[in-house]
Amino acid sequence: MSSALSTRPAHASGDLPADLPANAGRAATGIAIVLVAQLMLVLDATVVNVALPRIDTDLGFGPASLSWVLNAYTLAFGGLLLLGGRLGDVRGRLRMFEIGLSMFTLFSLLGGLAQTPTQLVLARALQGAGAAMAAPSVLALLTTSAPDEAARNRALALFGAVSSAGASIGLLLGGVVTDLGSWRWTLFINVPIGIVVLLLARRFVSETNRRPGRFDVVGAVTATLGAVAIVWSLIGTPEHGWLSVRTIGGFVVGVALLLVLGRTEVRHPHPLVQPHLVRNRRRIGALAVMALVIGANFSMFFLVVQYDERVLGFGPFETGLAFLPFSLGVFAMSRVTPRLLAVLGARTMVMIGTSALVVGFAWLSQIGTTSSYLGSVFGPVLIAGLSTGLIFMPITATVLGGVEPEHAGSASGLLQTTQQLGGSVGVAAIVSVYATGAVPGQFVPGVEAAFLTSATFALVALVVATTTLRQRRAPEELARAAEPESELVAEAA
Repeated sequence: MSSALSTRPAHASGDLPADLPANAGRAATGIAIVLVAQLMLVLDATVVNVALPRIDTDLGFGPASLSWVLNAYTLAFGGLLLLGGRLGDVRGRLRMFEIGLSMFTLFSLLGGLAQTPTQLVLARALQGAGAAMAAPSVLALLTTSAPDEAARNRALALFGAVSSAGASIGLLLGGVVTDLGSWRWTLFINVPIGIVVLLLARRFVSETNRRPGRFDVVGAVTATLGAVAIVWSLIGTPEHGWLSVRTIGGFVVGVALLLVLGRTEVRHPHPLVQPHLVRNRRRIGALAVMALVIGANFSMFFLVVQYDERVLGFGPFETGLAFLPFSLGVFAMSRVTPRLLAVLGARTMVMIGTSALVVGFAWLSQIGTTSSYLGSVFGPVLIAGLSTGLIFMPITATVLGGVEPEHAGSASGLLQTTQQLGGSVGVAAIVSVYATGAVPGQFVPGVEAAFLTSATFALVALVVATTTLRQRRAPEELARAAEPESELVAEAA
C-alpha cells in the first residue's frame, strides 16, 4: 500500500492527495485485511483442484462423486450470496463478515480432518455458506474504509485483481501444499489466516450502520433456492446433458422461483434485491460482461489444468506454477487501471480487454499433442491475465456506481452471484462442447471446439460492452463511478 501514499495530484494520477486524512493509515490496514479475506474466499473455489487425484486415493471417492469436492463449495457460495448481502445491509456488514469468516475458517479445519467423502463434501458446502455470508460485505467494507476517492479507486482495483487472480493463485497454492505436504493442507492453510483476519478486523475496520426494517423472508428463500436450483442444474450438465429431465427440471424450478422473487421484490417495502439495481442498463450490461468473462476464464482453468497434467506431464506444483502468468498479469494491470479509467473510461477498457480475450482463447484452441507450454500455453494465459485485470475494475465500478450506502451489500452480493453463476455456466457449456468431440483415452480431441466456445463467450462480452456501456459523461467523471454517493463518505467518516 505504500505506493498509494504518493504526493501526486489525485485527479491526475489516481493516487492519494498530498494531505492525507488523519485515518489514512488505519484505513489502508483495514483495506489490506479485508482483501486478504477476499483472496482466501475466492481461491478456495480452485485450491483443491490439483489435489483431487490424491483426495480420491485417500478417501475413496467414486469417479462421479469426486466432482462434489468442488461443486459443494460453488453451489453453497453461489446460492447464498444474495442472502448474505442483504444480511450485511440489515445486521451490519462487519458483523456478517466476521460471522461468515468464522464459519469458513471452522469448516476449513473440519474439512482438512475429514475421514470420509461425506464429511469432506459437507464441510466444503458449509465453507461455501460461510463465504457467502462474508463475501458480499467485502466491497461495502472496502468503500467505507477508504478515506477518499483515490483510495477507493485503488481498493476497487485491488479487489478486482484479487477476485480475478484468486482462481489461478488457488491452483498454484494447491499444487505447492499438495506436493510438499498433503491435500489436507489445501484446507488447513485457511485456518491461521482466518484467525489472524478475525483478530484484526474489528481493530482496523469500522462497523457500518444497521438499516432498520422488516426482513424479506420470501425474497431470501426464493433468491437462495432459485440460485441453488440454477447452479445445481448447470453443475450437472456435463454428466447428464443439457436436455435431460434433471437439467430442464432444475432450470424450470429455478426460473419459477426467481419470477416469484421478482414479484415479491416489487411489492415488499424492504426487498432483498432493490428493483432499481436491475433497472439500470449500464449495470445490467456490466453484470452480463462479468458473467461471460468469468465463465470463459473458469473453462480455461478447467481444461488447461488437465492439458498440463495429462499431455505435458506436469505435476501438481508445476501445474499451479503454469498459471502464474495469469496472476501476475492481473496484478500488474491492477496497478494502472485506476489511471486508465480516468483516461479511457469503462467502456473502452472493457472493449480492449474482451477483444484481447478473444485472441487468447482462439490461440489456445490450436494446442495439440506436440505443443509446448512456452509455445502454446504461456502466451494465451498471460493475455487472459492482462485482459481480465483490465476488465474487472471498470466493471466493478460500473456495478457499484450510484448505489446508496444502505444497498451496497445487496449490490455486492448481486455482483458476486453473477460471478459464481457465470463460472458455472462457463464450465458447464465448455465441458459439454468438449465432451461432444472427445475421444476416450485422449485429451486433445474436443479442445479446439471448447476453446473456440470460450472465445465466443468473450466475443459476446465485447458486443454487450459495446452496446450497453456507452459513455454519457467525460472519462474523468467515469472514474468517480467507483465512489459511492456522498452519504457513503459521511458514513465512512
